[in-house]
Amino acid sequence: MAEVAKLTLSVMTADVGGFVGHVSSHPEVLDTAKERLYHAREKGAIVDYHILRCGDDLELVMAHRKGCDNIEIHELAWNVFMACREVAKELKLHEPGQCFDGQDFKGTLKNAGPGVAEIEFVERESEPVVILMANKAASGVWNMPLYRIFADPFNTPGLFTSPSMLGGFSLKVRDVDNGGELMVSLPQDIYHLLALVNSVHRFAILCEAYRNSDGEIAAVISSAMVHREGDKAGLRSEPAAIFRCHGGLPAVGEVMEPFAFPHLVQGCMMGAHMGPLMPVPFYEANPSRFDGPARVIGAGFQITNGRLVGPHDMFDDPGFDAARSKANSVTDYMRRHGPFQPGRAVQSDAALSGALEKFRERFKKSS
Repeated sequence: MAEVAKLTLSVMTADVGGFVGHVSSHPEVLDTAKERLYHAREKGAIVDYHILRCGDDLELVMAHRKGCDNIEIHELAWNVFMACREVAKELKLHEPGQCFDGQDFKGTLKNAGPGVAEIEFVERESEPVVILMANKAASGVWNMPLYRIFADPFNTPGLFTSPSMLGGFSLKVRDVDNGGELMVSLPQDIYHLLALVNSVHRFAILCEAYRNSDGEIAAVISSAMVHREGDKAGLRSEPAAIFRCHGGLPAVGEVMEPFAFPHLVQGCMMGAHMGPLMPVPFYEANPSRFDGPARVIGAGFQITNGRLVGPHDMFDDPGFDAARSKANSVTDYMRRHGPFQPGRAVQSDAALSGALEKFRERFKKSS
């Protein structure tokens, strides 16, 4: 019996230049990405594609059969981003390509600046997929939603009503500081997981989710990290997530439900403040108030023989109006703190180096 060819979804995100400031993406940048991927599809390099954007970040969604970490796909995405960055430079857009590490492709997009989320699977009879993309939100943005989707029966009744899900799920957790990874199995490791992912600055990425009963992959999360030295930011990529839904995996409604609560994330102005994550339709993904509040969009696809049928705008739903209203109220409250915590996120010693250096000679030991 012939082996069924697997499909790969590759989602790559990058900031190639903001319009205006960090608010949005210019139409010419989006058109450039569409044109490049259109030609790639016509040449057979990919099966299908779609271009999304959230705030000033561009997202390439590509369906292909070359597997994860394929050098051709990564180089294609790199070249698309480089072409978009050139358009951004011509238009004098804000900070074009600030997330890229150098000018040359090094064989992979991982650790080169852009965000990368890739998932490989055998297409089912019905294959609904939800792709989420956040803007003005640092790493750890998905920790709470992922916990609720894969571990909380109050959010996901399928955990106790679906025979395929009764065995729970396993999540891969990444130690951002040390680069290590470990697999935690739910529900038995639930309390240990909560002890770790509460520290969003360190255990900030829930990388992958698998069904325990058979190892079927359910979700993949991209990394999004900011390295700071003083007032300078290094590599940065905005986080994205891919969820396969139904058929013994969390339903679309169970994946969307956590975002009815606009939980606090680090982001907004210079990525250094705390604010709510606001779920918005595509046309409202323009964070202009204090570079926020942080936004999340949802694109729903039905995958048919590799074709991306969609997208459906998942947050274009009055059911999320209350979350948007609450997010605005919470933003008012957090902004009233000004430079004081919790309005401002905890700062690293590197971020405080300028002030510490100025006052170094004036510090005296207390008696």
